[in-house]
This record gives sequence, C-alpha cells and structure tokens, in this order.
Amino acid sequence: MGFRQAFLKGFLLKNPPSCTAALVCAMCSLMNTNCASASALPENSRFRLIEKEIEKEKTLAMPRYPVVLVHGISVHDRKSVLDPWGRIPEVLRGQGVSVYFGNTDAWGGFESNALILKQTIETVLRETGALKVNLIAHSKGGLDCRFLIWRHDFGGKIASLTTISTPHRGAELADAVSARKIIYTLPARALVKLAGLCSGDASPDIYQALHDLTTENMRRFNEEVAMDKQVFYQSLYTVMRRPADGWIFMPTYLYIKKIRGPNDGIVSEWSSRWGENPRKIQGQGISHADILDIRKRQVSGVDIPALYLALVHELSAKGF
Repeated sequence: MGFRQAFLKGFLLKNPPSCTAALVCAMCSLMNTNCASASALPENSRFRLIEKEIEKEKTLAMPRYPVVLVHGISVHDRKSVLDPWGRIPEVLRGQGVSVYFGNTDAWGGFESNALILKQTIETVLRETGALKVNLIAHSKGGLDCRFLIWRHDFGGKIASLTTISTPHRGAELADAVSARKIIYTLPARALVKLAGLCSGDASPDIYQALHDLTTENMRRFNEEVAMDKQVFYQSLYTVMRRPADGWIFMPTYLYIKKIRGPNDGIVSEWSSRWGENPRKIQGQGISHADILDIRKRQVSGVDIPALYLALVHELSAKGF
C-alpha cells in the first residue's frame, strides 16, 4: 500500500461521515488510470463580488419568494455532524431573507430525494403563503431539483433554480469508481453501508446515488429531463488553481484535471457549466466544499456568505 492509499484509508477510518471526498478519494486510490489531458474550456463571464457593491445591494428589497437550500451527497441538514451551509443561512436570515432547508437524504437517488423536496416545498408554501420558492442547490442537489421540477410538474411552484457546482453532465469520479469491481466486494459493501449509516439517512442507497451521477446516466437524464419555461435557471461553479487549494481533494483534483480539465476537486468545469446562464464565480482556488462556507472564513478573497447574499439580491431584482 502506497503513501496516498495509506493516508486516505487512515483519514476515512477516523472521519467516516466527514464528506463525500473522503469516501471517493479512498475508492479512487484503487485506480491506476492513465488518460490524456483535456484542454481547458474558454474563459467565460465571472461572478464578481466587490465589497462596496455588496454593501450597496444590502439596501435592495428582499426576494419575493422564500429561499430553499438543497445540499448534495454525503451530508444532510437534519442534525448533521458536518454543517452543510456554514454561516450562509445565518447571514441570509440576518438580512431578512426567508430561508429553509430541503431536508433531502445524503445518499438518496433522484426519485427519493425529489419526493422529499416535493413535501418540503409544499410545507414551505403552506406555512408562508407564498406562491413559489427560489431553489439554491449545491452539487447533486441541483439534479434532485431538476428532476423534481420535471417529474412532478413543479414549474408553477418554482420561481428560480440556481445550481452551484452541480455535475449536470455527470461526474468523472462516479464513472471511475462505478467501473471498479472491487467496490462491489463484501468488504467494500460493508464500508459503503457504514458510510450510509453514518450519514443519518433512514434508507441510504449509495450505489444508486453513484449510478445517478455517471456521465452515461446524465446523458440520458439531459435528453429526457427538460427545462421548464416557467422557471429561471442558472448554473454557477468554481475551480481550484492547484492541489494545495483543497488538500482533501488533492488526488481527485489531479485525476479530473488529467481527463477533463479545470475542476473544483469533485466536479469538472465541463460538467458544471450548463444551461443558458452559466457563470464562473470570481476567486481562484475555491473547492467544491469551500463554496459551502465550510471553512467559515474568506477563501481566495471571497466572502462566501456575502456571495450568496448578492445572489439573492440578484434574484430579487429579477422579481423572484
């Protein structure tokens, strides 16, 4: 066993519920894949945040509709050991924004999480009297939201969907891990079951969640799951500059960079750029976890909660 494998194994044993990356990295350590480098995508518009502009935006009206935050895999917002949103809900509520959590499972598939989201949103609408909600979703949460809108014809109840670092075209890591027979062995299944139980889900299905995120499954997903004309969609994303920007994502960052190009340690830029309104968040070196304010401090000069506040003000300006 090499240094990387030993290090990742030790980290996972000490921190089983910590985050998706730990489990994925441990599995990725089993890989010996050699692939050609992919060229970087062309530069695009950036999500610029300047303190003076943020201060000015604080005087703007709050959004017309409540905001529902929807997390990705490996964590949830029901008494999770890992705070999935950092200071973001507190800052938004401090500015008068009505904020709710999606309550989805950490390791649920599209079908099951869409049903949970449906119930959550109906409850929010009933309690607030609002006609619609604004969805802000991270990682796989964005796909759960897209599936909800399409499968349950929820376009009339969703004003906007903002996805952040969401693998709209699939996750290269999901492809690599699902292709390895070793993850289906008894020891691997025991490890996966333990990770699922630690997540706090009633019925975790990590293998289904993994399958949902493969690029082939997402190709079919995008062919079938249409955008609803009643909903405003936009996709935001970040990239890491170098492995040191997120040490826990070091092996996964290097793997994705080799086969696809720029990425945030979990999701490639190619996959997270989606729809008619894709934007790269200003600030170099922001990882998949950093954009959730996990560190609870500025990252690459970006105040993460202020970014979400500016985002909410943008939605307000659009009438949402």
